[in-house]
Amino acid sequence: MKPQISILISSLLLAVSASVMAAETPPVMDSKSCEPPKYPKAALMNEETGTVSMGFLVGADGKVVDSKVEKSSGSKSLDKAALTALSQCKFKPGTKDGKPDQLWAKVDFVWKLE
Repeated sequence: MKPQISILISSLLLAVSASVMAAETPPVMDSKSCEPPKYPKAALMNEETGTVSMGFLVGADGKVVDSKVEKSSGSKSLDKAALTALSQCKFKPGTKDGKPDQLWAKVDFVWKLE
């Protein structure tokens, strides 16, 4: 009998957390609205690559209010170039309880040589 009770409680907790999460939708980048970052010359010459993970605080109007590097690519110049370029992008604003609101979006950018 005990296992059934714990399964029921787990199911109820999942349902409650899902309904709480459903009330908030994160912002989404409009990739057509921005130029991709340009490879910094020094990073290109040093053949630097990597993935930078960034956070963008997006206002209800879809414009970036604040930005930060959450995980470095290992190259400060690549991180800065990605953050600067992608901060200029427009976003579809996130929503909270169905209304546009200021929320954080996570964006990864991969630097690779081709």
